[in-house]
Amino acid sequence: MRLACFALLIANLTYMAVVFTSGDWIVTSSGAPVHTDFVMVYAAGKLALAGDPAAAWDWTLHRAAEDAVLGRPAPAYYGWHYPPPFLMVAAALATLHYGAAFAAWMAVTLPLYVAALRAIVADRIGWLLAGGFPVIVPNLVPGQNGFFTAALIGGTLLWLERHPVAAGVCLGLLTYKPQYGVLFPLVLIAAGRWTVIVAAGATALLLAAVTVLAFGPAPWGAFLHWLPLTSQTLLSGPDTDWYKFQSVFALVRLLGGGAMPAWALQGVAAAATAVTLCLIWRNKRVSYDLKAAALAVGVLLATPYVYLYDLAILVVALAFLLRHALATGFLPGERAALGSIALAFLVLPVAGIPVGLLGAAVTLGLIARRIRADVPDAAAAVA
Repeated sequence: MRLACFALLIANLTYMAVVFTSGDWIVTSSGAPVHTDFVMVYAAGKLALAGDPAAAWDWTLHRAAEDAVLGRPAPAYYGWHYPPPFLMVAAALATLHYGAAFAAWMAVTLPLYVAALRAIVADRIGWLLAGGFPVIVPNLVPGQNGFFTAALIGGTLLWLERHPVAAGVCLGLLTYKPQYGVLFPLVLIAAGRWTVIVAAGATALLLAAVTVLAFGPAPWGAFLHWLPLTSQTLLSGPDTDWYKFQSVFALVRLLGGGAMPAWALQGVAAAATAVTLCLIWRNKRVSYDLKAAALAVGVLLATPYVYLYDLAILVVALAFLLRHALATGFLPGERAALGSIALAFLVLPVAGIPVGLLGAAVTLGLIARRIRADVPDAAAAVA
């Protein structure tokens, strides 16, 4: 397994070396920014520094800011959809030159992600798992935030038992992507983890207050005003590239289903996930590693808005599963199943096939198998 992870790491490094030497990553050979997702972040930060932070949520003004960053009309528009606290990060990055800002964001978030996974696995193979799993490239190339999201979820679950306040702080910071925090309150209430809940709430309120002090209340008004329009455009628009999404909702739309059946099935999946997780977390016979792994997978299933770079969260689930396997021994076929997930991540996105649901399904199957192995009465694990 170490050899397989090392091979994947070499593959990631080789691909990034090719990207780096191509002159089409971060900036071109002439020094102009390459049009990637990070342009959206940098443009929002520039608007905030210019004294008009609410403009980041205005599609017309924000697109004009992207054009200004690129020095040419953007071939496609990447909208700013984040809650106002994340604008403070964008503004801080926008004080730097574009290339330096891109590099700084990756230089901070990638080590956080790697360190979180190493701490979870509690074995040196954690370094290889973090560096080898094929979610590195989808984050490094466009300058996305999947590393940061995975680090916050990993930190929350890693510290939840021994350092509940630190876990709550991580969860409060996760409000920059609220769709991945929806299940946490339900699970934490079911498990009676009140300290984590209080710490997370305090952190979120403090972030909101600091944002108002920094930018005034206008960004909150703009965010709430544009949120329904953003949701309508992203999840119901006629030109949406559904293969880029990794959710039940998107799969239904990709197969030709309408918005109503897609929302209905997404709602069923989210509700079933929430109920199952609450029952698992209430059961004292289930290992904490398996509870944490299940929750990390569950947050991906509960939302319709999941991209390929967000699947770094799935590696958190795999890290907890791997920690449990290292402590208790691998089950027959388990290593092969883990390898199949990595292989699917290498192959399916290239073919335009969403890999997220398949990876989550295989991971859930491995977790369920572990629960049945650990708890003789399998029904008791969720009762």
